[in-house]
Amino acid sequence: MTEFLDGAVIPTGFDVPVEPLRRAAHFTGEPGCIAEARTFAAHFVDQLRTEWCARIDERASGAVLLVVSELVTNADRHSNGPYILEMEGTDASVTVCVYDSSDALPLRFPKDPERIGRHGLEIVHALAAEVTAERVPVGKRVRALLRLTD
Repeated sequence: MTEFLDGAVIPTGFDVPVEPLRRAAHFTGEPGCIAEARTFAAHFVDQLRTEWCARIDERASGAVLLVVSELVTNADRHSNGPYILEMEGTDASVTVCVYDSSDALPLRFPKDPERIGRHGLEIVHALAAEVTAERVPVGKRVRALLRLTD
């Protein structure tokens, strides 16, 4: 809704488009970075609850943190350098992007309960509505979109 006062347009906040919450963090790959990334993601979820009044239950919050953990762990293990965690969210969804310096796209292995390890991307696919991986000029970007509502 917009009110007019002596010819001036005063936005009241109801008709102003709201941008998604966006945050990014750079990690060196040194020990402790994966835990720092999880803390960063937990703070992001809290900001969504506060700034967007998003109703994010413990299951959805846990899914976001698990996806962040898996994607950052993959970047940490498979690239030879720093990586960037970028998050974007609204009250309906959260997008997690991880950029790293390796141009090798991640492999998703078939389900195998006997296999030890290499389940990260399988977990991300199970939790996310969409998962993409693409090469970018600096290496690659892996993106996961998580829906916060059913």
